[in-house]
Amino acid sequence: MKQFRDRTAVITGAASGIGLELARRAAAEGMNLVLADIEATRLDAAAATLGLPAERLLLQRTDVSQESQVAALADAAFARFGGVHLLCNNAGVGLTRVTWELSTADWEWVLGVDLWSVIHGVQHFVPRMLKQAEGGHVVNTSSVAGLLSTPGMAAYNVAKHGVVTLSETLYGELRAAKANIGVSLLCPAWVPTAIHESARNRPDRFGEAKPAAGLSAAYDERMDQAVKSGRLTATDMANEVFTAVMEDRFYVIPHRKINNAIQLRMDDIMNLRNPTPLG
Repeated sequence: MKQFRDRTAVITGAASGIGLELARRAAAEGMNLVLADIEATRLDAAAATLGLPAERLLLQRTDVSQESQVAALADAAFARFGGVHLLCNNAGVGLTRVTWELSTADWEWVLGVDLWSVIHGVQHFVPRMLKQAEGGHVVNTSSVAGLLSTPGMAAYNVAKHGVVTLSETLYGELRAAKANIGVSLLCPAWVPTAIHESARNRPDRFGEAKPAAGLSAAYDERMDQAVKSGRLTATDMANEVFTAVMEDRFYVIPHRKINNAIQLRMDDIMNLRNPTPLG
């Protein structure tokens, strides 16, 4: 995708973090923006910083774990702007617990936001994008957790591995269909965002997570410190994404130092070794 000006971008999880920086970059490129987030007040505040005229902006509170709300987002985007050219399935939450302490509600919440939201996005946007003469591009936010299996993050890991294989499959299918739609997969490592505070957005229907204790608490503290210490920023992630979209490049892995861990996992698999512990 080479042209952004006067095209339309849809970005989920747009009120903060990587989503907000994607919105800022898209605005700078002259795009119309459809911004979605579960935090309506925060979304309004974030959008006010973009300096866009009302005719170029649509805000919609969206719980992306709910298919009906993603469908409504697609309807609103196409009705307002007539097309969607850049779809960023970016919303995400995190929960750090050892696997045996995750409740069914914990799994449903994390998988709903981190995996099902991407599935819903593909279902409700891509068929319409295929009918556009201009084509488009899909960006799915996964994580290096979709390429590794870090202890204490089972639900997150499963969701992000799912996003990886969904995206790879979609890429192959669109190529087979000779469609004018590209796909990029964003896999960040630690970025200083508010993902470690995800519980603030946990819907009431899931109840509260059981407080972390013991090993879970140790993993939770480690994740909190890792997120805060991230050296690459959300702005860096957005810039990497737009470069990949312009280059029609699939894999977007900004934290290149993680390559050694990815290679070690591949070597374990290829050599039938037991998984090398990540810590």
